[in-house]
Amino acid sequence: MREILAIDCHGDNLLATLDGPAEATIGWLFVIGGTQTRVGPHRLYERLAARLAGAGHAVIRFDRRGVGDSGGEDPGYDASDADIAAALEALRRRFPGLSALHGLGLCDGAAAIALASPKLAGAVLANPWVIEPADDLPPVAAIRSHYRKRLSDPAAWRRLLSGGVNFTKLFRGVMRSRAREDDGLFARFLSGMPQQSRIVLADGDGTAQAFAAAWRGHKGRKPPATIVSIATASHSFADAPAFEALAQTLLDHSAATASSASKSASAR
Repeated sequence: MREILAIDCHGDNLLATLDGPAEATIGWLFVIGGTQTRVGPHRLYERLAARLAGAGHAVIRFDRRGVGDSGGEDPGYDASDADIAAALEALRRRFPGLSALHGLGLCDGAAAIALASPKLAGAVLANPWVIEPADDLPPVAAIRSHYRKRLSDPAAWRRLLSGGVNFTKLFRGVMRSRAREDDGLFARFLSGMPQQSRIVLADGDGTAQAFAAAWRGHKGRKPPATIVSIATASHSFADAPAFEALAQTLLDHSAATASSASKSASAR
């Protein structure tokens, strides 16, 4: 079943798409990143919803207020808790047999789930956005990763020695790589992250590298989470192997969460 519906959110219409069989017991809430629509980059969300629906799951994906087909003013990812709550309630109403709800967010959609902290059995958080940019340069961790690769590349050294390098850009990059970044958003992300989460990182993506550096460097308590690394430089898992790996991660996550819940119930 695929259905398009309008959901009220503080007087504005959210346009959403539902996928899945009426008898579904596992539900998913997809949260967009940036100003992407519910279709997702490279139709990522549409294809993942179809895959999960084929496995018997229900999925809702929606355009945030002020984005795509939805009305109103865009509150931004960090103030979209009302949008997320409205979509989650619509999913529950349409699929009354749901016993477990999971979230999927990409980039600042992942951050939006953590900041809104809806009641979920768990979540898959892909390339979470946890470092706000201080300027027009990539995150520090991404710059450091770039220069590590360049230092081991003979072609890059030949370009440097032959004068084929923009030294102004190089100097800005080197200085930026020495900076410390504010982890205020990261701390908020950790405090709101669903307890049973899988963090999916595209290993060549700058946003993922920034998250990994913040995760490694955090000295305080971190909520338990499974880290899944996927070999791709695509932020939105555009290549076929990366898409398949992400789709399988969603299925693995819901199966593992169901198994954990069953064991807990048996132990009581």
